[in-house]
Amino acid sequence: MKAVLCKEFGGPEKLVVEDIATPTPGDGEVRLRIHACGVNFGDTLIIQGTYQVKPPLPFSPGMECAGEISEVGGGVKGYKVGDRVLAMTGHGGFAQEVVVDAKMLIPIPQSMSFEHAAAFPVAYGTSHVGLDYRAGLKSGETLLVLGAAGGVGLTAVEIGKAMGATVIAAASSAEKLEVCKQYGADHLINYSEEDIRDRVKEITNGKGADVIYDPVGGDAFDAAMRSIAWEGRLVVIGFASGRVPEAKANILLVKNVSVVGFYWGSYNIKKPQVVMQSMKTLLDWYESGKIKPHVSHTIPMEKAGDALEMMIQRKSTGKVVLTLD
Repeated sequence: MKAVLCKEFGGPEKLVVEDIATPTPGDGEVRLRIHACGVNFGDTLIIQGTYQVKPPLPFSPGMECAGEISEVGGGVKGYKVGDRVLAMTGHGGFAQEVVVDAKMLIPIPQSMSFEHAAAFPVAYGTSHVGLDYRAGLKSGETLLVLGAAGGVGLTAVEIGKAMGATVIAAASSAEKLEVCKQYGADHLINYSEEDIRDRVKEITNGKGADVIYDPVGGDAFDAAMRSIAWEGRLVVIGFASGRVPEAKANILLVKNVSVVGFYWGSYNIKKPQVVMQSMKTLLDWYESGKIKPHVSHTIPMEKAGDALEMMIQRKSTGKVVLTLD
């Protein structure tokens, strides 16, 4: 089978497409014939060796994928060859087939395309668990989403609206903000032209945002901290800007603020029941038409390097998905 391989740490240009042996599932595992694979910002980090997880070289990136089960290992119950599923792989999804722990599979409804399924678990799972389980977002509160047109940002806008919040979307261009508006944002901030703190204060009549969702870090984090409400909660998702910020303890003290770290992948290991319950809720919302993935680009698997470079250059909105014949 063909796979996109990271054989040495570096940028997307270091990736190669090669033929490798088709994997065989062991006990508790299945082999999945992949139809589509989601591309995430974490993939750009894992190939550089800077992600939280460092697989041994060589490996394929790809944290999430969707396809049909092609082989079932021993002891696996509830699945059979031909079942349509999405899989949370961690890595390995940029390939024609992958072996996955059966516990990391979720059946997908017939109404869901493989492209939507591959775009689903990481972005929607991160935003839903982050906003619901970690931040405790309540109906009627104000949610500020930074990097709101990106993979996780746009799902946070959508989920925030589904949870009854007033959503302020902050992004770097008018084109990106137009996508946020289409996905339910009540207010828009172009932070390449406007001051986040001033605009949030203006929108909230001086109160500030109750919950801030931050996959960006850097200057955007600093500005957001200055616009948070009393007893506000800021969820740290990542640092797409490249700078890891530091929270000012005096702001935390005076405003009774909580800064909450959130790494979704660890919940698959530590508290998988939280992830699975979240996925059930999200798939119910999908089937009812409450949420729908925004896939801005579908790219053939052999051009995975181009897809990752697009992520690095922030030229996409929502999700980028690799497709396989």
